[in-house]
Amino acid sequence: MHTHINSQYLHLENARIHYLETGQKNSVSILLLHGAGFTAQTWQEIGTLDLLTTQGYRAVAVDIPGYGRSQRISVSSLGFLREILNNLNLNLPILVSPSMSGSYSLPFVINYCDKLGGFVAVSPVGIERFQDELKGINLPTLAIWGSNDRIVPVAQADLLVELMPNSQKVILDDAGHACYMRKTEDFHKHLIKFIDTCKS
Repeated sequence: MHTHINSQYLHLENARIHYLETGQKNSVSILLLHGAGFTAQTWQEIGTLDLLTTQGYRAVAVDIPGYGRSQRISVSSLGFLREILNNLNLNLPILVSPSMSGSYSLPFVINYCDKLGGFVAVSPVGIERFQDELKGINLPTLAIWGSNDRIVPVAQADLLVELMPNSQKVILDDAGHACYMRKTEDFHKHLIKFIDTCKS
């Protein structure tokens, strides 16, 4: 079954921000960011948006400012995610954040964890830099890494799990930094399982 995926824009300051959206507006929301070599489109290509919709979720994949079809903006990374949540009426979304999008997600988790339903950390950058502030945050968190990650080593997953008491770690064997590309099916299985636990 193929889901209908809407490609849309919202305006923040004077910039156009592009996002893909699918699923029912009143469902549990999943907000997907992306890594440096990727865009919102990546989540469509590997079937994540389809999968989330068939599981009954609302999925929103955003092009980070300056990537994909989003223009650059001067608003802070913190302000950017706050505006996305407000503009798209995302109520307690589960935030999926790979790689360089950690510079957006980690400050948000630190400052607004009460606005999120859960956090999927896909080897995000910046864990060490923010470790003092992350310590003790009780947000349900899934740390998911590829065993061969040479960019953000698996030790960072251990650190995150140590800092955040309500977190769990999954290592995908034989996958690199963008583990969801190499081990898509395994990644999806763990993602859905985690989302199911967040909403129960």
